[in-house]
Amino acid sequence: MLYYLSQWIMDQAHGTNWEYQVSFLRLFHYITVRCAGAAVTSLLLSWWLGPKIITWLKELKFGQEFADNAEKAGLAAVRENKKKGTPTMGGILIVISLLLSTMLWAQWNEQVELTMLAVLVLSGLGFYDDYAKIMRQNGDGTPPRVKLITQFALAAFVGIYLWNLPARSELHLIGSKHVVVSNLVTDLMVPFYKYPLHVGLGVGLLVVLLAIVGSSNAVNLTDGLDGLAIGCTLIVGFVFLFFTYLAGNFKTATYLEIPFVPGAGELTVFCAALLGAGLGFLWFNCHPAQVFMGDTGSLALGGAFGIVAVLIHQPLVLVIAGGVFVMEAVSVILQRSWFKYTKKRTGTGRRIFLMAPLHHHFEKKGWHESQVVMRFFILCVLCAVVALATLKLR
Repeated sequence: MLYYLSQWIMDQAHGTNWEYQVSFLRLFHYITVRCAGAAVTSLLLSWWLGPKIITWLKELKFGQEFADNAEKAGLAAVRENKKKGTPTMGGILIVISLLLSTMLWAQWNEQVELTMLAVLVLSGLGFYDDYAKIMRQNGDGTPPRVKLITQFALAAFVGIYLWNLPARSELHLIGSKHVVVSNLVTDLMVPFYKYPLHVGLGVGLLVVLLAIVGSSNAVNLTDGLDGLAIGCTLIVGFVFLFFTYLAGNFKTATYLEIPFVPGAGELTVFCAALLGAGLGFLWFNCHPAQVFMGDTGSLALGGAFGIVAVLIHQPLVLVIAGGVFVMEAVSVILQRSWFKYTKKRTGTGRRIFLMAPLHHHFEKKGWHESQVVMRFFILCVLCAVVALATLKLR
């Protein structure tokens, strides 16, 4: 919005005595300036809205009064604080700050609009799930199949829409070889390999589906300790801040031999707004948490990472950067699969971990909640470094 307003003012002042006085508005043409503005705006919005939203959620009694899975498993005894009564649905704060800041500072295009649409849909789904849990006060929200159907429908829409976009062929000189990257769905970049793979529509759509749905649910599963999910989100968001900026700049994309995606630079503004909103939320979510993001925030943030990764031809980099999210999701899949398999074979279900997701396993081993969070942050930083290394190690 500010970009268009500044452009309109400069057009009106062109050829008049005011032209020099408003020349500073050219700053709004720079993505770096708008990224800084988006980050600061979303951070200030979060700080300003945070106490108001927390108070509002408390007044509506949108708090977690039921025992969560961790408490049922006996972890409440080793925690200094109880989770009961803490307001959930705090993801509203993240989504509002993120979308308002993005709308204010970004130059709107298909990539930005698709990403904001995904955030809105998934936050709505998460809100409905959180609301159902609170009303029933038993931890049972939206049936898993309903959530998956909605997520897959959204991902399929995104994939088909991107596949039907007019071909955007970019010719790159990679070494001594000319490479054409033409479609966000059928062409796939593999980390540590410089040439894009033409995987076709079927595999391409499958990758899109797994990136968006998998990422959305992985972040959701990670949201179980104070500050854990949002802290890891900030680290992964920082990685994609770099990737989106590089992919949207022809010179840097050519130099680093990565696909150049016209308009992807505006996703950098979105990522900056996400960082600001995430930092603002962490202010209230750090131990002991004053509010939880709930599915309202976790589903939306995970889905946002998935679609951003797809839009810049880097869905597999998300697997590396979001390594902690992947570990959390895999731990749940392995735990449930092994339990069902052993129960079917022996009549008694067995477990691989003391408890899943993985962060609860370490709590059961005696790690303090803050220890788990900080150590997972360290692992997430290491994953981020490896993801950034894929820019040159190919």
